[in-house]
Amino acid sequence: MKTPQHPPHWRAIGPGIVVAATGVGAGDLVATLVAGERYGYTLLWAAIVGCLVKIALAEAVGRWHLASGRTMFEGWSQLGRWTHVYFAPYIVVWGFVYGATAMSATALPLSALFPVMPFEAWAMTAGVAGLLFVWFNRYDALERAMMLLVGLMFVTVVVLGVLLAPSLPELVSGLSFRLPSGSLFYTLGLIGGVGGTITLAAYGYWAEAKGWRDPAWMRVMRWDNRTAYVMTGIFVVSMLVVGAALLHGSGVALTRGDRGLLDLAAILEQRFGVTVSTIFLLGFFAASFSSVLGVWHGVSVLFADFVEHVRGRPARDPDARHSSPAFRAYLVWLTFPPMLLLLLGRPFQLVLVYGVLGSLFMPFLAITLLWLLNSRRTPAEWRNGVTSNVGLTIAALLFAAVSAYELAGLLR
Repeated sequence: MKTPQHPPHWRAIGPGIVVAATGVGAGDLVATLVAGERYGYTLLWAAIVGCLVKIALAEAVGRWHLASGRTMFEGWSQLGRWTHVYFAPYIVVWGFVYGATAMSATALPLSALFPVMPFEAWAMTAGVAGLLFVWFNRYDALERAMMLLVGLMFVTVVVLGVLLAPSLPELVSGLSFRLPSGSLFYTLGLIGGVGGTITLAAYGYWAEAKGWRDPAWMRVMRWDNRTAYVMTGIFVVSMLVVGAALLHGSGVALTRGDRGLLDLAAILEQRFGVTVSTIFLLGFFAASFSSVLGVWHGVSVLFADFVEHVRGRPARDPDARHSSPAFRAYLVWLTFPPMLLLLLGRPFQLVLVYGVLGSLFMPFLAITLLWLLNSRRTPAEWRNGVTSNVGLTIAALLFAAVSAYELAGLLR
């Protein structure tokens, strides 16, 4: 790919859309929907702040890759072997439980739309479909598929948000940084959760696969990142509007977990008819399956890079990493062992470990980026400025607070 000679435009976006869409799954939709249900438009500002935090994190990941010429895991390895000690159990346990979670979320709308086979069969079909797509396709095909899924989920939710939009003064009232009683840690979770997973660390790998491999692409990367998360912000705000307009003060309580979106589909059918409900379920599927494709590809790339560094033989060619035995082994790990959880239910102890490790990854990412991008490991021109340091510090503190709250809850 040639180095850009003109200002970036919409055709330049790609990796940002992939990472943002992967991070916004069914669980994030439910969290935003419930925020609207409980607090109306009061927490609108939190959804926007959450997107700004993700812009800072993803920009830092992309800048590290382009400025240093090293992968994210190569950077972690330079900080010491302790990063390997943390990452190994995390990615193994996380993948096992997340595989079941992602397949279940994708199966929910499919089983509602096409009740021709059991829920578990739809979940397994979704997982195998994700494995086959990623196994036999490179990044460019992933990007095209994600663009299609993002278009479907974006149009579905944004059109609903426009249909249900309140008056402008009522909407603007949600930008007043108010915290309703008892909402502090719920708000922190909303800021930290929407669009943020381990796949943020995969952004640089996808930029590399796109052909962005040196600082000449820095401007394009930043345009890509900001455009993607502005779209995410519009999407999240629209979902909050749907929750506030349809559910706030109605006395309707959503089912916990991803099934809350099926409750919303039923409410939409009562109010607008079966067509609108069906379109929403298609958007629900797009949001869930985009996370399957993104995680199956992005986290498998991270795992392959991890294995290569442990063996002391890091690969420089993204295509070689994609076809490596470690990449394909993790694809299988994401797909088939989690099917046991679909059939048997999730063991409490495993979910406990998953929750503990998962809550610690985002502060790990923010803190290590602060470390790498303020050191000699990054060329002086591309080290953090004041804005980047403030953004990453806020992210680190935010995620640390959310982690402490979740850990305290688990211990209780």
